[in-house]
Amino acid sequence: MTDSITNQDMDLMSGIAAFEAKQFSRATGLLSPLAEQGDADAMYRMAIMAQNGLGMLPNPLLAYKYMKAAAEQGLSLAQHGLGFMYMQGECADKNPQKAIDWFKRAAEQGLTGSMTTIGMMYEQGNGVAQDMEEARKWYRAAGFDDK
Repeated sequence: MTDSITNQDMDLMSGIAAFEAKQFSRATGLLSPLAEQGDADAMYRMAIMAQNGLGMLPNPLLAYKYMKAAAEQGLSLAQHGLGFMYMQGECADKNPQKAIDWFKRAAEQGLTGSMTTIGMMYEQGNGVAQDMEEARKWYRAAGFDDK
């Protein structure tokens, strides 16, 4: 059995490298076709670029479409990103309960940023009933000691 890298794999790796190098126009050209084919990594990066107008005009509808699709495929960074969209009301209607739900999905995969954000939401009573014990639980899960 040979390990063969397909053209699609090469385009994804090149697109991610271009994204990381802030060559957003190149990244868009490489990742857009892959995102349309349903590649979660490509969709996540396309969502970031569409949301922030990187390599393209800002496109909140496209950003939401790609972020949600990648999140639904289980990509933890996209789940976190979708949670932020709902928490901030950016590219999506503000919905703190949906935000918590998506942050929890990312947290279940070990994303500490999501754990911390959930803790902050409970500490501040942002979209949920203020609950300091629940906040402390999430902060501890993220690795923060009680102060």
